[in-house]
Amino acid sequence: MISFETKKADVASLIKNGDHHLGFRKLIDCVLDTQKLENYRQCIAFTDWKESAERSSEEFTQKSLELLGQLEISEAAKTSSKPLLEAFGVQKEFSGGRFKLGEIDMIIHQGDIWGLVGENGNGKTTLLRLLCQDLSYDRGVINYGELDTNDKYSLRTRLTYLPQRTPKWYGSLKSNLKYAASHYGTKGEENELLVMMYIIRFGLWNYRNHQWSQLSSGYKMRFELARTFLRKPSILLLDEPLANLDVLAQQLILEDLKNMSQSLAHPLGIVLSSQQLFEVEKVSDKLLFLKNGAPTHLATANEEQSEELTVIELDIDYQKDALIKMLSGFDSLQIDFNGGMFVIRVAENSALNKILKLLIDNNITIKYFRDITHSSRRLFV
Repeated sequence: MISFETKKADVASLIKNGDHHLGFRKLIDCVLDTQKLENYRQCIAFTDWKESAERSSEEFTQKSLELLGQLEISEAAKTSSKPLLEAFGVQKEFSGGRFKLGEIDMIIHQGDIWGLVGENGNGKTTLLRLLCQDLSYDRGVINYGELDTNDKYSLRTRLTYLPQRTPKWYGSLKSNLKYAASHYGTKGEENELLVMMYIIRFGLWNYRNHQWSQLSSGYKMRFELARTFLRKPSILLLDEPLANLDVLAQQLILEDLKNMSQSLAHPLGIVLSSQQLFEVEKVSDKLLFLKNGAPTHLATANEEQSEELTVIELDIDYQKDALIKMLSGFDSLQIDFNGGMFVIRVAENSALNKILKLLIDNNITIKYFRDITHSSRRLFV
């Protein structure tokens, strides 16, 4: 787990180099790591100052670094090398043999992010519901590490499942978060301050008094994440959290989840399903691909793959026959046209630059070019 001083140094570097947006979000993480109400008060006051008027870069930098310099951590949460969750040989078959999931093997530690990918209807939601005990499994075993499986309330509090579609709520955003925090044991002044901290952390400051109907789908998801983190989960299971977000919001949410999984106050493991393959791959430590319920671990698929292979996804205005002719010098050439893209496979691990050079030398306009040799994308195409 990264040290507090390293996290502070990262924040200082970001802010000094003008990356104020990311630096501010990581500054909030450092404040939350301290678990000190006085730091929460100062951070909330700083946010109020920042949002109340247009501030210069110099002013923001000075005040950010002043707040950062005051932060100290008395004791980080005790991290454990023991898994939070272990699943071995888990299977689920629905009546009539309509669908079978498994065998699933997963081991989740603190700070881990598992990406769960696959086309719709291939078992992603079923697996998440098995892991959170919404569904029973037929074979295999799931262990929940140090979580008390005899205390169902505690287990379901620390083992949190956030579905793609969440129910409508009433009242203001802030009042709902305060109620949620109170329900999970945060009372008095700490309730007010902690709720405001998560409002800040998820970019909800200007929406804290809004109603459900006044929020976009993206901000409703941010609200749900804030409410979920107030529960202080050990394992967070997210079903398509990016589905209704624009591209920028997707990247921000994933970046936030990665940073918050490594919290020094409340480290957790995360499993998230998504169709956004490349974005999820960037933040995931491990990736599980499901097709017709059958799992493929990307790391295992990469190990089993021949080293003499390059797979490229390409979008150009060019005829397939002409492209085959251009690349005829490569051994075991295979070119498919899939979903408006060419997928090129050649039995040569150094083919990437050669193919790119041939395209450029032939004055072909490249709309899209990506190496998917080690990406889950190749399992789809």
